[in-house]
Amino acid sequence: MARFVAGADHAGLALKASLVERLRARGHDVEDLGTHDGSSVDYPDYAHRVAAAVAAGEGAVFGLLVCGSGVGMSIAANRHPGVRAVVCSEPYSAAMARAHNDANVLCVGARVVGVGLAETILDAFVAGAFEGGRHAGRVAKIDAERGA
Repeated sequence: MARFVAGADHAGLALKASLVERLRARGHDVEDLGTHDGSSVDYPDYAHRVAAAVAAGEGAVFGLLVCGSGVGMSIAANRHPGVRAVVCSEPYSAAMARAHNDANVLCVGARVVGVGLAETILDAFVAGAFEGGRHAGRVAKIDAERGA
């Protein structure tokens, strides 16, 4: 099973809770870094917490970020070397992000997808595995440009 760190702003709070519960029910270790109530918060604070934990993690550490659209979380998380955060609104992109881009942070928009679709996206991300091969050199180029 994998280890996840999760975070959300106020817009993503309820969906994050559902997705964290799903991960735990499937035997994954999940650390929830917040937010834990509906008070208005700034999404970059949670994106940076999760991304820093993923970047520092040993072994299979993945991130899950939820905000209104998923976009702001992805932008902030990708500022961290070694983090490859993707916004997904359907499962094919989640699977391909793992297979071809070695994505390690999934971002989802609570105002874009419902719980059922978000669960399917998460399942595709979790089930995915990096294919390596020709993709490994491309991922290395991404990280080299950022100074990872």
